[in-house]
Amino acid sequence: MISFGILGCGRIGQVHAGSLARLSNARLVAVADAVPEAAERLAAAHGAEVRDAEAIITAGDIDAVIIATPTTLHYDQVHALASAGRAIFCEKPIDLSATRAAECQAAVDKAGVAFMTAFNRRFDPQFAALEAALRDGAIGNVEIVVITSRDPSPPPVSYIEQSGGLFRDMMIHDLDMARFLLGEEPVEISAQGSSLVDPAIGAAGDVDTAAVTLKTASGRLCQINNSRRATYGYDQRIEVHGATGMLQAANQPENFLTKAGEGGFTSAPNKHFFLERYEAAYLAEMRHFIEAVEAGRAPSPGIADGVAAQRLADAATQSHREGRIVRLE
Repeated sequence: MISFGILGCGRIGQVHAGSLARLSNARLVAVADAVPEAAERLAAAHGAEVRDAEAIITAGDIDAVIIATPTTLHYDQVHALASAGRAIFCEKPIDLSATRAAECQAAVDKAGVAFMTAFNRRFDPQFAALEAALRDGAIGNVEIVVITSRDPSPPPVSYIEQSGGLFRDMMIHDLDMARFLLGEEPVEISAQGSSLVDPAIGAAGDVDTAAVTLKTASGRLCQINNSRRATYGYDQRIEVHGATGMLQAANQPENFLTKAGEGGFTSAPNKHFFLERYEAAYLAEMRHFIEAVEAGRAPSPGIADGVAAQRLADAATQSHREGRIVRLE
């Protein structure tokens, strides 16, 4: 039984608390949040205590801590938890700077604690099955990966202003997925972006529509397209073309009922947003983390994966701003 603390009781903290409640080998001991009411609600819902963050970090009755706080707090919390010897489950991104994320990695490696970067999409049943088929050679050598990720609507501009930008906030999931599927590290990246959805996003210095191309040393390609607006629902698709065929992972509709009539064929809309679309993935990633901690093995994706994705996000941001291809070390 792994005893948990949660730092951050907002939307994603609530998701992880719900996952813990469904797993027999985990229990939630304590939660903390800068908003007392949020912590009290989550604690009451799961029979946990409300403590301050420092008390959770140093607590003798907590084995692992979920970092679900704003990204600007991750750096200090990762260092403190590593020093305290706690296993760490950290929401992405680790930090808004790859350099600072690498400093977190150094602290975690020195302490020798378990660390998982919460790239939940690796655990989506469809995407995981696609990756397994690739490794089994189902379509031969990978040639091009196409990743589509479009939100139904943009977040508030107040969020945009502190998010680090679309490439670091939204696309970082897709950049990790690119590494997961390509089987090789990208060596160059080209990014373009526009503000087409909301002029206020552009005024805040960000983009809401973006396209990125990654290239590996052997010439494998990945194309990623993001939008903050998809009027037809949450759009999450992957296609991989290889030497002997193609694999696709399609959107998830609310149900699989199709109706036919004089007006043609109609079907259910996509699941509305990430909480519904990735419900199974959130549970699977937490199960993986707990089993890894229990077995004394490193969870995956680890902190090195979080740093690698952040470097790609930083490079994409640079490519967009400078209007050029950026070479990666």
